[in-house]
Amino acid sequence: MGKFTTLGEHILHSQYAKANSTGELTHLLSCIRLAAKVVNSEINKAGLVDEIMGKMGKTNIQGEDQQKLDDYANRKFIDAFEARSQICGVASEEEDSYIAFEKESCRNGKYVVLIDPLDGSSNIDVNVSIGTIFSIYRRVTPIGSKAELKDFLQKGTEIVAAGYVVYGSSTIMVLSVGQGVHGFTFDPSVGVFYLSHDNIQFPKSGSIYSVNEGNYPFFSDGIKSYLRYCKEHDDASGRPLTSRYIGSMVSDFHRNMIKGGIYLYPSTTLAPQGKLRLLYECKPMAFLAEQAGGIATDGQNRILEIEPTELHQRCPFIVGSPDMVNKLKEFL
Repeated sequence: MGKFTTLGEHILHSQYAKANSTGELTHLLSCIRLAAKVVNSEINKAGLVDEIMGKMGKTNIQGEDQQKLDDYANRKFIDAFEARSQICGVASEEEDSYIAFEKESCRNGKYVVLIDPLDGSSNIDVNVSIGTIFSIYRRVTPIGSKAELKDFLQKGTEIVAAGYVVYGSSTIMVLSVGQGVHGFTFDPSVGVFYLSHDNIQFPKSGSIYSVNEGNYPFFSDGIKSYLRYCKEHDDASGRPLTSRYIGSMVSDFHRNMIKGGIYLYPSTTLAPQGKLRLLYECKPMAFLAEQAGGIATDGQNRILEIEPTELHQRCPFIVGSPDMVNKLKEFL
């Protein structure tokens, strides 16, 4: 491909088109691209426009303070999805339940989307990188009917496409439809995403571990032992490792996938089921990790094989370079 291949061209001329000859998935991905541009534009105004900064004054279903940009991003993505006839419903981390679109054209849609509209939104006010995470599934209910809960409660092995957008020093969309992972950097001067990271692969190992060590007293003995291992001096294995934790999971994941590393948000005595959402965060990132040669686990099970039972189910999450994740498993 040429140096200036756009996201649209990549979708049309790569194996994405072969995987979906009808063009429906291509249109769906274009919809996500458009909504991401709109959200990116608004994020870049943060600090200049009071109406988009700060808290909404209410909490979401997880009990977390909802930021104004959370609500804005949520509405923009849902509006974009409803405008496309390929999508029959959406489930968002910011909504209490799933949304089944009523329009007849949407009822004929073959896909559902699950989305975390703004991951790491607590970092908005301090200008730290945040992101959007999404995954796409084929519906299991009959075409022509309204979307139902079972359309969204599918194993991660059924994901058709997944990706994320990092709104940082540059805006990057990372995407996979099950044929590798590719990154596209946004050029704001022309409003286009260009292919910048072709066929991304997790390094087999790395020097970075990412974890909220403020939770250390509440970790299991196995996790504590692994963290002590990371800090020990051993020239042969390149330790101690470097601790890097942004507090925006999509940003930590992106850095570790590029440079090599491991990200941990394990269960604690305070949160035995973990904190991250299985459907909106863990499964899409696990899909991308495996497509890039990494490993994603809850400590015992492959994330993509976990059977979800509810929309806002939480899950322990460990993901990263294969040698590092396998090493951590020895401590568990």
